[in-house]
Amino acid sequence: MSEDLTISIRVIPRASRSEIVGMVDGTLKVRIAAPPVDGAANSEIIKLFSKTFGIAKSDIAIISGETSRNKRIKFTNLSQSKFDEKIL
Repeated sequence: MSEDLTISIRVIPRASRSEIVGMVDGTLKVRIAAPPVDGAANSEIIKLFSKTFGIAKSDIAIISGETSRNKRIKFTNLSQSKFDEKIL
């Protein structure tokens, strides 16, 4: 049985390195090294989450905010407990 998880993130582009900072006011703060040009930052976000959680890139989708710093991300095959284990 697959589990779906949707979270809100706040992206800081052009950081020195890509990393997940942590939860701030109920939103996950993420620094991305890529600039917000031609979808580069969105691709980097998906790559970062895929590597962090050990899930396929195809299991991660940006469902809103593709051109905004505030985004909603949907994970397929990722449980809340696995998310909490890696983030908290």
